[in-house]
Amino acid sequence: MQTLESYRSTHGDLKEMIEELKLVMTVDNLKIRPNAKTAYQMMCTLAERVKEHLAEEDKGLYPALLIHHDPSVKSIAWGFISGEKPLRKTFDDYHKKWLKDCDFNFTAEFVAETNEMFAMLLSRIEREEKILFPKLKEIGILAEAS
Repeated sequence: MQTLESYRSTHGDLKEMIEELKLVMTVDNLKIRPNAKTAYQMMCTLAERVKEHLAEEDKGLYPALLIHHDPSVKSIAWGFISGEKPLRKTFDDYHKKWLKDCDFNFTAEFVAETNEMFAMLLSRIEREEKILFPKLKEIGILAEAS
């Protein structure tokens, strides 16, 4: 069973990956093929980790929130669930457009779209940390790590 601390740890890992990628994501850096290959691999890893995180929340977190007696808890859960669709679509569209062919032809447009996706991810993480996690702790849905 996931704990609140394990979700926080996942957030920390995702934020760290994004910060590392931001350092690599310049047009000049990406003109160097080994940098582009590394960026590609890091982006694929990030995408997988985000998908795993969202799937874990769908399976291990939201069902309990959706049957909670407090309507505000249900509302928070639905808000996060509905926010997943655009995030998943953005990731899928991004992967199809930039990563599927492995051509490492990363342009200024790629860098801009990547930074937009990073902002979207970081915003989601921040919302979970400021809204969802305190509510989970308050209602005792997830145990703190022992």
